[in-house]
Amino acid sequence: MVVDDHALVRSGLESILQLFDDIELVAQADCGAAAIRLCEELKPDVVLMDLVMPGLSGVAATEEILRACPQTRVLALTSFSDEELIEGALRAGAIGYLLKNVTGEQLTQAVRGAYAGRPTLAPEAAEVLIHVVSTAGSPGGDLTGRERQVLSLVADGLSNADIADRLVISRSTVKTHVSSVIAKLGAASRTEAATIGVRHHLI
Repeated sequence: MVVDDHALVRSGLESILQLFDDIELVAQADCGAAAIRLCEELKPDVVLMDLVMPGLSGVAATEEILRACPQTRVLALTSFSDEELIEGALRAGAIGYLLKNVTGEQLTQAVRGAYAGRPTLAPEAAEVLIHVVSTAGSPGGDLTGRERQVLSLVADGLSNADIADRLVISRSTVKTHVSSVIAKLGAASRTEAATIGVRHHLI
């Protein structure tokens, strides 16, 4: 099944898929809600899912489809290589992530692979996954932008009161951020957190 809000894209994908005898297009949907409804009815083996659509997003539709039809494989097919979008699609359960600049042969190979349970990732998606994994394995990879700011000011020797004045936030908020930074870095004190921050180039 092909899911895309642009009729021209759906038509183009249909033309490509019709060239291959081992692939049958059973349905098309122009939005996430229609995709969910058709999946529940038709139980397609593979869904080519656009991610950026009006209304229900492709990521949300993927989650719903896989909840209702766990045997269906969803291949994200989009024009965007945004890190958040890639992570969202894969966390939702998509078996692959392709950009719309793939060739017809690459597309059909990915469909066959999805049917067989093999993941297919565009190079851009693979790079994001590598970045996420490597970042998760190093201290501070999960710090927010504000927490990095606070850590930098801690390393400069500022007190919570000074940090609150500098960032124009309350002291209690600063205290919460400092506690979170210390916990995320596995440090025993703010001094150790600052040391870790400098050592790992977090600030």
